[in-house]
Amino acid sequence: MKLRNLFCLLAVITVFSCKPKQELILIETDYGNMKIALYDSTPIHKENFLKLAKEGYYDGTLFHRVINGFMIQGGDPDSKGAPAGKSLGSGGPGYTLKAEIGAYHFKGALAAARRGGPGNPEKESSGSQFYIVHGQAVPASQLNSMSQMKGITYTPEDIAKYEKLGGTPFLDDDYTVFGEVVEGMDVIDKIAAVKTLPGDRPEKDVTMKVKVVK
Repeated sequence: MKLRNLFCLLAVITVFSCKPKQELILIETDYGNMKIALYDSTPIHKENFLKLAKEGYYDGTLFHRVINGFMIQGGDPDSKGAPAGKSLGSGGPGYTLKAEIGAYHFKGALAAARRGGPGNPEKESSGSQFYIVHGQAVPASQLNSMSQMKGITYTPEDIAKYEKLGGTPFLDDDYTVFGEVVEGMDVIDKIAAVKTLPGDRPEKDVTMKVKVVK
């Protein structure tokens, strides 16, 4: 009996030791740091973001497009050291990613930017550019109307979360959300509040450093 119990204990230890460790992303800025968990449900975007982060691809790039109450956007390699007045938002690694649409745009959601319009019918994502949702509280009545218009069925929990936490539900079912901020939600507020110039670029550059943490 004791031998059997020992085998059971070893089996449990083996199961837990084989469980993969969750890798998190840390985005460091002058306004504070944001820790982001990437979703296993979007493996293409997850692995791509991890790869770029490990390569230092994002280090020194800017949050080049900031709209208070909407989102903060970055990931354009052309923004690194970009002089004032330079048009940004078109740069990337030279490839796009297959859409993995499903998760919703609650505040703190990490989503892939993409080219809009009929020229991108598959809603493929930018290979590097991303945005973090700032958003605002969404009344249930507005969400229900949007649900009918877009054919999305929100659960009572989803509705309550949009009401309390806020977000940008009008982007749901159109862009790939592949992670969420789990620490540093206040940093989104601070960056979203910066003064911006025409074109939504912050008057004072908001640079970032991105790394993978355990």
